[in-house]
Amino acid sequence: IVADSTCDLSKDLVEKYDIQIAPLHIVLDEKEYFDGVDITPDEIYAWADSNEKMPKTSAIGFEEAEKIMAQIKDTDDEMILFTISGKMSTTVNVFRMVAEELEIENKVSIIDSENLSTGIGLMVLKASTMAQEGKSREEICVAINDVKDRVRASFVVDTLTYLHRGGRCSSVEALAGGVLKLHPKIVVEKGSMGADKKYRGKMHKVILDYVKDMEEDLKKADKARVFITHSGCNQAVIDGVHTYLEELNHFDEIFVTRAGGVISSHCGPGTLGVLYIAE
Repeated sequence: IVADSTCDLSKDLVEKYDIQIAPLHIVLDEKEYFDGVDITPDEIYAWADSNEKMPKTSAIGFEEAEKIMAQIKDTDDEMILFTISGKMSTTVNVFRMVAEELEIENKVSIIDSENLSTGIGLMVLKASTMAQEGKSREEICVAINDVKDRVRASFVVDTLTYLHRGGRCSSVEALAGGVLKLHPKIVVEKGSMGADKKYRGKMHKVILDYVKDMEEDLKKADKARVFITHSGCNQAVIDGVHTYLEELNHFDEIFVTRAGGVISSHCGPGTLGVLYIAE
């Protein structure tokens, strides 16, 4: 099981579920870094704020993708590979081209998650669990196709500065958001991000309001696991969300993960989301 670095799974989960991570790229001026390998989100924030620029991100390179996929070329192994939504990155197309180049299309399933962050991670863990249970590649792909449209990925953004720098919102929206303390809920639907409800007030209250608004849906979600994924939030806020989810007495596992460099580059610090699979 392979996933690109935007899946935002912790090192512990990557090791436990035997997942291989394919890093995307982060570009600061002319210098290129590997997501999750040689740069941290906090270093990206420091650079962005000091330069008042938006970090650039890019897809995995052809040679890097080839190195990953060549592992199965002359073996009996098969591969399932997850990528960030094809509407957000060309990563999925790079892997498809490499599979064709290596002539391994019959041994690899490349899944466009149509999602991001631990919205991808939820699918990856399900696939990895099934692989450890000895399920075939075909069985796993059928199961993933069944849950893909039921993955619920949303986030509340603290600052509109990064979305503005990246062209995701206008100067007027960013200014108004700062003055009025507006925090938009960003929802992933059919592979794209869109603004939903806007919350107003201090972030710790906003985040709890956001989670409580999902309570009925959370109580009907797949019980296996839920993610709290953040791009650098106050620990007390994270703990508050965790306690709230615990008190629902619904999920078998509640995971807290820190968003990686690519996701953090676009949303900025203070963003938090609760991600799950709907019933």
